[in-house]
Parts: sequence; structure tokens; C-alpha cells
Amino acid sequence: MPREPKVVDVEPVSRGPALRRILLLLLLTAAAAGLYVAYTRTLLSHGPRASAEPTGVRSSVYRAGDSLEVAVDWDLTIDSLRAAPESIRVEVGLSGGQQASVSTRSAGANSDTLRVAAPAPGQTASGYSCVAPIHRGQLRRESCTPWQFVVPAADTGAGTTGAARDSAPPSAPRRTAAAAGPRVTRIVLQPSGLQVDPDPDGRCTRWQQQNPERSVWVEVNRQAVPECTGANGKPMVAQFCAFAELDDGRRVKTENASNNPYCDRLFRDWADERIS
Repeated sequence: MPREPKVVDVEPVSRGPALRRILLLLLLTAAAAGLYVAYTRTLLSHGPRASAEPTGVRSSVYRAGDSLEVAVDWDLTIDSLRAAPESIRVEVGLSGGQQASVSTRSAGANSDTLRVAAPAPGQTASGYSCVAPIHRGQLRRESCTPWQFVVPAADTGAGTTGAARDSAPPSAPRRTAAAAGPRVTRIVLQPSGLQVDPDPDGRCTRWQQQNPERSVWVEVNRQAVPECTGANGKPMVAQFCAFAELDDGRRVKTENASNNPYCDRLFRDWADERIS
């Protein structure tokens, strides 16, 4: 006799737990990606930690009428491509916050020239030059170098020629002060102004005290011994020469400028000048 067929109930396997695990994994991946993007944007918005740094800031200062022209040069150290700045901020000012000039240069620039007021005769302008990179609108750490500019002064009142030496050759006849009585009408100092690097640690002063028989000059007013050379590559000392004009029209050297080859050269140039 044929058997009666049996009905077997088959329960389908549930896929719920596997799907939940896959969905949870996708959610965690999306969350991690979102956190990474947010972290990256935060870093970019605040700029790189290792930012470009200006180094070797140097200043060359010149007299230009009533102003000083300050030519600033610098180098820029870039640690990586993303550390390159958008621009460079340059500031030149007088110490004590008396006056400052500011400019912004492109990231590829390494020099700029700004102006500040010149000091009065007999005064010294103490100033500074600062360079700072700008990253995404934020000013980074600046690098600064101090400088000084000296404008000499002399007594312009008339006086006797006791401190002056005639520029005429020894063979030429000379008149004594008693016989002719020439008087000094003007004292002229050359150069009319000089940049001098500061000596905050007294290094040059100590060198001169320890070497009284030696000259600080390699070339007067251009290059000094290393101990008397400052951060801008300029001497920490200066040589000025005093000349005089007499009421009889002669131009003479003073005691200060005598027996000095540097002053002799300046005197020849000054004595040959003609008033137009």
C-alpha cells in the first residue's frame, strides 16, 4: 500500500543579525570618515604647525631728505609645501613706538623698502625691522633685527681757527691768526649720516679695551673687525671728519680730521665742491 506523504515544516533562516552587523559597520565607517574630514578641515583652518619662518633679517639705512629709507632683506625657511605663506608682513619702526611703517609683500618676495623720519642733527635714531609670514589670514611668528642711524652735529657758530689746519700745501705762504684773523664761519661734518649696528652686549667695547693698539677698521665706515660687526653686517662704530669754512673763503681741516687718510679723501672731495 502506498504511504501517505508527510508534510515537513521548514523554518527559513533569519538574516536579521547579519544585516544589522553590516549596517553597523557602514555607519561606523561613515562616522570615521566624517571625523577625519572635520579634523582635516580644522587643521587647514588653523594653518600648519610647522609654519614658514623668516631668517636672516637685515637692514640697510640711508638718508633721504627728512626721512630714512630702510631697505629690508630676509630669507624664508619653508618646512613643507603646505607651510608656504600667503604673504609677508614687513614692519619698520623707531624704538619706543614713536613711528612705524608697514607693508605686505607676496610670499615670493625677499626684500622691501620703507621710510621713517630721520633724526635731528646730533641725534641717533634707534629702530627695528620685523618680518612675519601670514598663513590664512593669521600672522605667524615674526623675526626682528635692530638698527641705528647717527646724524652728527657741530657748532656752527663763528670762532677762531685755533682748532683748524689750513688745507694749503706746506710750501705755500700762510698767514698767522694774529695777522689775518680768519674766523670759522661753518663747521661741516662728513659723512652727514651713518648706519651703526647696536652693541647691546658691549662686545665691541670690550674688544677695543683689550686691543688699544689695534684699529677696529678693515675699511673705514664699511667693514670692521668681526667683534665690532653687528646683525646687519654694519660696523658698531663710526668715523666722522670735521672740516671748517673760514670767513676768507678757505676750507680747512680741523684737528679731528688731520693725519687721517679717510678724512683726507673726504676733504679733497668736499674742498673741490662748487656752489652752483
